[in-house]
Amino acid sequence: MNLMFDRVDTGEDVELVAELLGCGLKDLARSTGIGEATLKRWTSGAVRPSPALAERFYGYAYDRGLRINQIKAQFHEEMRGRAGRMALFHGSKGGLDGPVSLERCSPRSDFGRGFYCGTSLSQSASFVSMHETSSVYLLEFDSSGLSRLDFAVDKDWMLSIAWFRGRLAGYAGHPRVRALAQRVGGADYIVAPIADNRMYELVSDFIDGEITDVVCRHGLSATDLGMQCILLTQEAVDRVRVVEELYLCAPERAACLEAAHAQRRVGVDKTKAAKREFRGQGSYIDELLS
Repeated sequence: MNLMFDRVDTGEDVELVAELLGCGLKDLARSTGIGEATLKRWTSGAVRPSPALAERFYGYAYDRGLRINQIKAQFHEEMRGRAGRMALFHGSKGGLDGPVSLERCSPRSDFGRGFYCGTSLSQSASFVSMHETSSVYLLEFDSSGLSRLDFAVDKDWMLSIAWFRGRLAGYAGHPRVRALAQRVGGADYIVAPIADNRMYELVSDFIDGEITDVVCRHGLSATDLGMQCILLTQEAVDRVRVVEELYLCAPERAACLEAAHAQRRVGVDKTKAAKREFRGQGSYIDELLS
């Protein structure tokens, strides 16, 4: 079963938009070009909007300056925090089809096979906004009693990513690499900086011996994509509850991509500057793992 937009609460969103704009359903229907009867059926839950009408409604709200998803994300973080739960976000290209399963996750990700989530709406949306059918899920995670492992932008983080992405096969027997793999293998979930493809290119330059760990770290810190939470065990996955799905309309996706592009531009420029500023400082990969 395709669950695309199946958990978007459009009825609640219609009522919220009408209240924020200070209008009734009749006026909202006239402004959006969507029938009043249809809006009423959405609010009652009798029917769900078609993709075309959903885009029209959410695009209208976004163009009027209403940031519904940001409001909901902030409420999500506040409510989960008071309940002692972690507020997570998961960007999806086409919806979560069925329950979360580790078997569907790629083993060649930052920390191997796992269910990857972000800790903010903007970062999760930016990774899927190039897809028309993308959305973001609000998740509640009960981490009590689970084993947590934390990483920062440092050597261990860079080496771990390189190892799980298959770039350190030549150092498989090194004590430091084995120790890192064991630490990750013993955790139920990990909280670590996000590494996108550009960041992975920097890590690859470090692994290939083209730059030192110091240059790599300064370049990586420029991107600042935020933190990710990776659920590595079935016990951790079973502690996740889907709260709601957020619809990403075309103008919101475009804004996410524009912001991400600007952030990447800063990262690229800082990396070039770091290579000049910190040339020769730090250690090369063969020096660290000699």
